[in-house]
Amino acid sequence: MEVTIEKLIYGGDGLAHHEGATIFVPFVLPAERVSAEPVEQKKKFVRAQLTGVLEASPGRIEPRCPHFGTCGGCNYQHVPYERQLAYKADILRETLRRIGRIEWTGDIATHASPEWAYRNRAQWKVRPIRARNADAAPGDSVDDAKLAIGYFRANSTALCAVEDCAILAPSLLTALLSLRASLAAGTLPRGLREIEAFTAEEADGSNARLLLTATFAGFPSRAAELAETFRKIMPGLESTVFHDPGRDRMELFGPGFLDYNVGDAKYRVGHFSFFQVNRFLCAELMREAVDRDPGGRLALDLFAGVGLFSVPLAAKFGRVVAVESNPAATRDLEVNARGNAAIEIRTADVARFLERYKERPQLVVLDPPRAGMMPGTVALLAKVGAARITYVSCEPPTLARDLAALREAGYEISGVHLFDLFPQTFHMETVVRLQRK
Repeated sequence: MEVTIEKLIYGGDGLAHHEGATIFVPFVLPAERVSAEPVEQKKKFVRAQLTGVLEASPGRIEPRCPHFGTCGGCNYQHVPYERQLAYKADILRETLRRIGRIEWTGDIATHASPEWAYRNRAQWKVRPIRARNADAAPGDSVDDAKLAIGYFRANSTALCAVEDCAILAPSLLTALLSLRASLAAGTLPRGLREIEAFTAEEADGSNARLLLTATFAGFPSRAAELAETFRKIMPGLESTVFHDPGRDRMELFGPGFLDYNVGDAKYRVGHFSFFQVNRFLCAELMREAVDRDPGGRLALDLFAGVGLFSVPLAAKFGRVVAVESNPAATRDLEVNARGNAAIEIRTADVARFLERYKERPQLVVLDPPRAGMMPGTVALLAKVGAARITYVSCEPPTLARDLAALREAGYEISGVHLFDLFPQTFHMETVVRLQRK
């Protein structure tokens, strides 16, 4: 079918209409005329794959990555970066209106990132791929399958083996290419299925140290020797975890954490702790969420993680209660808060904590996972009665839902900030400030 793209929507697709159906097409721009082939048909919408651009937007650019459009990692490499920011702000505003019925007419302050080499964390899939012998004739047998590394293809669990990834921090890209060569050479075991790597590399390229978490189908024999092999393959590797989920077996080689610098603060981050993925904007995000608040007697930091916000909050409040349900993150938080008497740590589910909490804070900072707060938890938060709430979100639809509930509970929005922690993708981070009426 041939359609004209009307706008971009959250998720990376362009929206169009055809014969009464709503059509979603990836890798397009508004006003483009494209050809597309349906890949999923529902009663009210059709998901399609792009088969051709018949009338291109004058704003379309050549993607930097040779894997763009096949790899499922990036959505917007065909869009100039300044336009990516503008589209994301439009999508955020529309999502607030459509899901939360929030007509935000104020400014959306946009915080840009360097376009490339920003990610400090990557998750790579490892799968066997058969390759034909260069000298083979048609019909000849193929070589034994070699292990390859990359990402899942868009909307698929099939591997897209990659030779480059321009959004990775340089130390992660070096690690990826070294792993790729080692897998092709047969240096690593065939049971390897996934590698997650995290780097403490700073914006100036210093501190390029790595954590590695490797997942296997069958725990490797001679694990200590294999850990040493990984250290030789990946420059700067300081800590390694091997995990076999089938046998629920895990083994650590190294300290189990890195020290990550954010501004003047240093955070311990372990293998299983969440941390923001953009190495350029962490400090700016921290300042926006904390420094602009006037401070006071008591603050709550909900979904506190390793304490990215708890630590600076302690400089502005007499007490900070940090709530985190992940025991691994809580252990890092305890180290990061060591010596700071203002920070009190609670290892607890946020909803259960709020059910029992009686004090009234001046500020609540919350940074929930993509699922957001959920209506019942929002109601509990409203009962706490904080004067101010700063909501840090990585998922606009659940943000809009929760903001609608907070407005009904007596809060009004005083500011909206869009942090582009994920250039070249549809993802965005949002910081929303609310005040109790």
